[in-house]
Amino acid sequence: MLLLLPPSETKRPGGVPGSRLDLASLRFPTLTDARRRTLDAVSALAQDHDAAVAALKLGPRQHGEVAKNRVLEASPVMPAVDRYTGVLYDALDAGGLPEPARERLGRAAVVHSAVLGPIGALDPIPDYRLSHDARLPGARLKQLWAEAAAAALAREDGLIVDARSQGYSALGPLPRRHGAVRLEVVAEDGAGRRRALNHFNKHAKGRLARAVALASALPGTVGELIEWSREQGLRLEAGEPAADGIVDTVTLVTAGPS
Repeated sequence: MLLLLPPSETKRPGGVPGSRLDLASLRFPTLTDARRRTLDAVSALAQDHDAAVAALKLGPRQHGEVAKNRVLEASPVMPAVDRYTGVLYDALDAGGLPEPARERLGRAAVVHSAVLGPIGALDPIPDYRLSHDARLPGARLKQLWAEAAAAALAREDGLIVDARSQGYSALGPLPRRHGAVRLEVVAEDGAGRRRALNHFNKHAKGRLARAVALASALPGTVGELIEWSREQGLRLEAGEPAADGIVDTVTLVTAGPS
C-alpha cells in the first residue's frame, strides 16, 4: 500500500546541523530532472523579492518566507513528516511514533511537495515556501510536474490511496487502474448528514496515516482496505465502480459537528 499525502503550508524551521538537500537521496529518482528544474526556478524567483511575494501570494506578515527559497539547497534538512506541521501532521504525530512505525511510514507514505514532487515520508527536505498554485517564471508547476510525477506513480504496483488535495493530485495524476483510488473525506453528524469540512478532512487523513504507520500488516486491495479500516477503528466505504469496472474512489467517514 502506498498512501499519498498533501504537504502543509506551515513547516517546522531548522534541521540537522550541517545537513543540506541531496537530490540523490530522495525517493523516485526518475524525478531528479524535474526537481532540478523546479529548484532552479524557485531560486531564480526568490532573487526578486517583490515578484516572489506576488507569485507566492504572501501577506504582509509573510514576506520573510521569500528568504527561505533563496537558500533552499544550503539550508539544513529534516524528514518530511517532521518538517510539515498543521492539523494533518499533528494528528499523525510522526515524532511520537516508535521507530519501527516510523520506518513503516517511510515505506508506505509519500508526501507531494510542490518543490520536490512526490517524496518519501522520511526523505530529508529543507524549509521552503511554495504551494501547488504558485506561478514560477516561465513555467507552471503543472507543466513541470504532471507528466513526470504521473509516470513515477504509474510504476508503483499494488494499492495506492491518494489523500492529496485536488491541487496536488493535478501535479501527479493517479494511474487509472484497479487499486488506485482517490480518498474523499466527509464528516457525518448525528442525523446522518454528510459534509466536506476542511478541519475534519485533514484530521481524518492524519489519523489514517498514523494507522498505516502502526499497522502490523497493510492491505493490498480496495476490498482489504475497507476491512482493514474497520480493524483500525476507521470507517472507509468504497465508491461505485465506473463504466470500466474500476473503483476509483473511497470515502473516509468521520464524526462531525451536529
